[in-house]
Amino acid sequence: MEAFPKKITDFLKKHHVVTIATCENNQPWCFNAFYTFDEETPALIITSHDDTKHVQQVLKNSQVSGCVVLETEMVGKVQGLQFIAEMTLCEGEDEKHAGKLYTKRFPFATLVPKVLWKLEITEAKYTDNTLGFGKKLTWIK
Repeated sequence: MEAFPKKITDFLKKHHVVTIATCENNQPWCFNAFYTFDEETPALIITSHDDTKHVQQVLKNSQVSGCVVLETEMVGKVQGLQFIAEMTLCEGEDEKHAGKLYTKRFPFATLVPKVLWKLEITEAKYTDNTLGFGKKLTWIK
């Protein structure tokens, strides 16, 4: 398997909000979440509760898509990542590892109970106009 690109890792480490899309029975839904990036997997770690519409959809269809974007009006500075991932509940050792990463990035998260989810990236397309207009980098697990 080809290594996850450093440019994408660096980009994900600079940001902290992801938009994620779920779908069940042809009914799409999207939501935003704070994330931390687990370089080892590669995966995004988020928190969410069981009673949300998106978690209810994920329990029936764990494949999600998402994006992280640098918000700018300057075309030459456009950067963004689109991805497909498998979203699963963190349990056992996975939960301990994810919890350490998440609370390190967001210390306030230690103050509230949280349910951790892992979005293991299976495909990614990164656009970075700072490298040239329309420059794209793709990765497939």
